[in-house]
Amino acid sequence: MYEHYKKPLVAEKVFYQRLLGNFLWSVVIIVVSLLIGILGYHFTENLSWLDSLLNASMILTGMGPVNVMATTAGKLFASFYALFSGIVFLVTMSVVLAPVLHRFLHKFHLDEKEK
Repeated sequence: MYEHYKKPLVAEKVFYQRLLGNFLWSVVIIVVSLLIGILGYHFTENLSWLDSLLNASMILTGMGPVNVMATTAGKLFASFYALFSGIVFLVTMSVVLAPVLHRFLHKFHLDEKEK
């Protein structure tokens, strides 16, 4: 996907296209994760769609749940969804930062070869 370290840096236009593409992938990851949370809260706790959205959003952003879980299934889902959300955060940040870090390391490597 990215150029080899022995090749020159790509043009800024290509770099910005990569940034946009990775940002769009991160939006997809977040939307899918949010949908998983909404469906999980709706069907395990019988929360309304709006309350399910609120709980999923709060967990996904690391703020914590709003409603108290009353059922065993809801408590288990909330536990696993919280763990899943932490991983989603790390993956999303990796996807967003990959082009920036690659360009930085690539440029650093090119600068080292010039000395």
